[in-house]
Amino acid sequence: MSRDRSIRRGQALAGWTFVSPTLVVLGLFLAVPVAMALWVSFTDWNGRGSPFASGIGFVGADNYRELVGEQGGLTRSDFMTSLRNNFFYVLLVVPLQTAFALFLALVLNQRLLKAVGFFRTAFYFPSVVSSVAISLVFLFLFSGTGVVNSMLDAIGIDGPTWFNDSRGLFHLLGDGLGLWSTADPPSALTGSGVLGLTWWQWISGPSVALSVIIMLVVWTTAGTFMLMFLAALQDLPVEVEEAARIDGAGAWGVFRNVTLPHLRPTMLLVTTLGLIGTWQVFDQVYVMTQGGPGKSTLTPAYLSYSYAFDNQKWGIAAAMAFVLFLIIFAMTSFQRFLFRDRDAIATKRAEKRTKKAHANAPAGGAS
Repeated sequence: MSRDRSIRRGQALAGWTFVSPTLVVLGLFLAVPVAMALWVSFTDWNGRGSPFASGIGFVGADNYRELVGEQGGLTRSDFMTSLRNNFFYVLLVVPLQTAFALFLALVLNQRLLKAVGFFRTAFYFPSVVSSVAISLVFLFLFSGTGVVNSMLDAIGIDGPTWFNDSRGLFHLLGDGLGLWSTADPPSALTGSGVLGLTWWQWISGPSVALSVIIMLVVWTTAGTFMLMFLAALQDLPVEVEEAARIDGAGAWGVFRNVTLPHLRPTMLLVTTLGLIGTWQVFDQVYVMTQGGPGKSTLTPAYLSYSYAFDNQKWGIAAAMAFVLFLIIFAMTSFQRFLFRDRDAIATKRAEKRTKKAHANAPAGGAS
């Protein structure tokens, strides 16, 4: 017994020895900075000197109250505007990039398609190009005299000044359908609101400028997610699809009843990564718009950067980062709840009930 215990102790020691370098690196460059940022979010540190110096004031939850409380003023208004912009950004980017990536994977998974390697490289190429470089290309394409407006002008459409247009797409859609006038919005929507913004501002939708960033991100991220879907599709046994067709299922029936259930774990991975990435969007905003025009492309990540490096309000900037973390954590947890495997959960519950019933059953024996 003592020999077995000694062997297990030696194996555990060897395991901890191998993983200790990784733990040290993660501790120094992840855990410690996160703990320091959490401390900064409760102080009025201005970025000069050490945040642990004796002269740094501890303000408690004042930084967080300035973001969501009534006394927040302009800070709360800017933060809520950034959350609104980012919400519409997530609402459009995640479904579009997921659907586009799945479509590309289904196309490349066709057995009769030739030059699959070429198309796979071509579709994936935008994902490996620098986001700054692609952002600069889109600035050129969507400028007032750029290629996009020239093509629109050729078919008789007067294109907008994309990066100077802060109008919301939902406002423009409602105006086009005759629901309201953007020049004279309904007083019921402009006279009241919540968290520093009127209802009219909340329902604006993504701005024209933000729509360009949405198109850019969908195009550049779909390639990575395409490879994930393609790997999952190639793992699907051909016999299962053939059996479904023999049973009379058409192309849509096979996709809905065979392919999609098989892709559930990959779909969860893709949407989770997309959700996390879209809430953290920064580089495209920094290069292309810097939050403008009229704060219509402002995002929490860029606003946090601006408050820290431009305004020297590191405490508020750190508080924004942790509020954003809580939002991402809550949304990803809810997403995992939606994508949970109900059959597996039901099976586990049935097994637990069976074990419990056997444990509570009276022991058999001779009377």
